[in-house]
Amino acid sequence: MAKAEVQLSSLLDNDFYKFTMQHGVVKLFPKAKARYKFINRGKHSFPDGFAEALRASVDAMATLKLTLPEKEYLAVTCPYLDPTYFDFLQGYCYNPEEVVIEQKGNDVRIFVEGYWYRTILWEVPLLSLLSELYYKLTNQQRSNDQQVVEITKEKIEKYNTLGVTVAEFGTRRRHSYQVHRLVMQALKQYGQKSFVGSSNVHFAMANGVKPIGTHAHEWFMFHAAKYGFKMANSLGLDNWVKVYRGDLGIALSDTYTTTVFYDQFDRMFAKLFDGVRHDSGDAIEFAQLTIRHYQKLGIDPMSKTIVFSDALNYEKVARIAEFCREKIGMSFGIGTNLTNDVGLKPMNIVIKMVEAFPDGGAWTPVVKLSDERGKYTGDEKTINLAKTILNIPE
Repeated sequence: MAKAEVQLSSLLDNDFYKFTMQHGVVKLFPKAKARYKFINRGKHSFPDGFAEALRASVDAMATLKLTLPEKEYLAVTCPYLDPTYFDFLQGYCYNPEEVVIEQKGNDVRIFVEGYWYRTILWEVPLLSLLSELYYKLTNQQRSNDQQVVEITKEKIEKYNTLGVTVAEFGTRRRHSYQVHRLVMQALKQYGQKSFVGSSNVHFAMANGVKPIGTHAHEWFMFHAAKYGFKMANSLGLDNWVKVYRGDLGIALSDTYTTTVFYDQFDRMFAKLFDGVRHDSGDAIEFAQLTIRHYQKLGIDPMSKTIVFSDALNYEKVARIAEFCREKIGMSFGIGTNLTNDVGLKPMNIVIKMVEAFPDGGAWTPVVKLSDERGKYTGDEKTINLAKTILNIPE
């Protein structure tokens, strides 16, 4: 095997919501299977030999194991996760055979298939490896380490002054592990007033901050495959409550548009969940819609929180904060703008679930219909079917 160009050092170098969803899948859907596909949104051109380098990095992941200190950290930090899950995770290892990587010319294709409880962990580390290898193999020179620290320091001090809470959400499209490490250290050192945690469990543990996240679009996409589009949101929320009993209470709203979500996010769910996450579409319009929805249900919006997480930078955060202040609680998850602001163009890449195989079912295409038309994912036939069933206008 060729020596990996880039290697991950920890099983926990992944987004927290992958582990919280995995915990739910192990409990509720242990026989379900899933297929994922790489989507090159930015039409990036990959150099010769890229697939081989990525293959070597993926193969090296087979050696990653949860360490005893990591297991003890999770047990103390995340008491809502079952002890049996910690034992499961200690025995888990990546199976590189679940990942197919192909290259034709400058085009790279990646597919993942297997039991959902296993394959759910691949998406984020695959994207982070892909991003780091791309910059490395195209010989692009980034800002130096001191500049990375200074840029991050300047940003978090502005957020301190703005008086908002900020979490780091930048694992999947980070420039590199080293940049991510420097950014996290700077956030911790200079962000005492505003920095509250990271979506990356490894870096949260290393810096003594809170791991942050609940669930992603694939949770609701799978529920559509198992129960149908009309039931996906309500049963997805219901199953989340069954697993977490009130913990991890930020609901993702835009898998099938926020309008459809709020039709099903009734008074029970609105009271059970601490708030919602905004991930696509106009942030101010979303905040207005959310405030009106809580008010209509007789719930004080100031008792709830919106976590904004869609391609944020300081200007966007300042505009959103100005609108939301004294109207509804707010927090901000900032990704690429923190972990890939190094003088190079960040990649626009995603890996999405494309098919699900529920226990007792069949392979079923899944789609995401976000509040931004350009972020729709899935085949056109299934997208149109979902829009018809859910009465989503063109």
